[in-house]
Amino acid sequence: MNLTELNRIATAMVVSGKGILAADESSGTIKKRFDAIGVDSTEGNRRDYREMLFRSTEAMSQYISGVILYDETIWQDAKDGTPLVKLIEQSGAIPGIKVDEGTQALPMCPGELVTVGLDRLAERLKKYYERGARFAKWRAVIDIGSGIPSMTAISVNAHALARYAALCQAAQIVPIVEPEVLMDGDHDIDRCYEVTTRVLNETFQELRVQRVALEGMVLKPNMAISGKKCAKQAPIEEVAEKTIRLLRACVPAAVPGIAFLSGGQSDEEATAHLNAMHKLGPLPWGLTFSYGRALQAAPQKAWSGKAENVAAGQRAFSHRARMNGLASKGEWQSSLEKKAA
Repeated sequence: MNLTELNRIATAMVVSGKGILAADESSGTIKKRFDAIGVDSTEGNRRDYREMLFRSTEAMSQYISGVILYDETIWQDAKDGTPLVKLIEQSGAIPGIKVDEGTQALPMCPGELVTVGLDRLAERLKKYYERGARFAKWRAVIDIGSGIPSMTAISVNAHALARYAALCQAAQIVPIVEPEVLMDGDHDIDRCYEVTTRVLNETFQELRVQRVALEGMVLKPNMAISGKKCAKQAPIEEVAEKTIRLLRACVPAAVPGIAFLSGGQSDEEATAHLNAMHKLGPLPWGLTFSYGRALQAAPQKAWSGKAENVAAGQRAFSHRARMNGLASKGEWQSSLEKKAA
């Protein structure tokens, strides 16, 4: 393992002013996205859509540091025969790959899930590295509800995250460690804070046990935020303050950076929360975004599967990427959204 190189890549992934595009939707998830805009989810349409994003010169070169790909996408070529990973590299961004294989019901823990995909992962990582991937992602899912999460669910998911991270570093690939506490319930921000603290503490304990070099990884956590069904939604400033407080308590300074997931927030909410956190610096790690839907909803709608709309889709993508790039430096203002409307 070349830790110097892993650290260089991890640091580049969370550089100020740029963030990570999560374009790793599973076939099922992107079908739902395409259904919403009236587009058939064929391999060709999925390729065309992602090629549109990766050829968005302004967004990719100025505001995107890396792209998380799905297994189908990393092997696809653009219409002109150029591998999609090469388009990403040519823009100056780093190609990455989602390597978990989804979730299964966790035995003896009703309503809870465990992420799977460790079998043959070492073999898959070698092939992904040869194709150009220099980082990977594994997502653990922790739900909040009546009597959950259990310590069992937190422990087994943290253990799997750590095993994945160790395998990545052994393959000279930077692991994005993503323990996501879902915001789907009716819990308040303090409940999210408490559960996220438990999850992060257990995750870093397991990372140490598995001898993962913290200098060669990136953390992708949720924010401390109210559940979607909570009657009282915490304001932007409270989300920022409590998120930074729990990260300072749980995340070692050796970690090069933190790239938030958007987790179902609206486009502007995700941007505003990230921006507010940068008002609370200086911070011991880079702090940026790794958004999927919050970067892609607008360009998907603008594109709508039509070749004549490619330029409009790219403009929408560039706008959202720029807004989040500014937020990752604490320079975003809501008035910038109105100007672009």
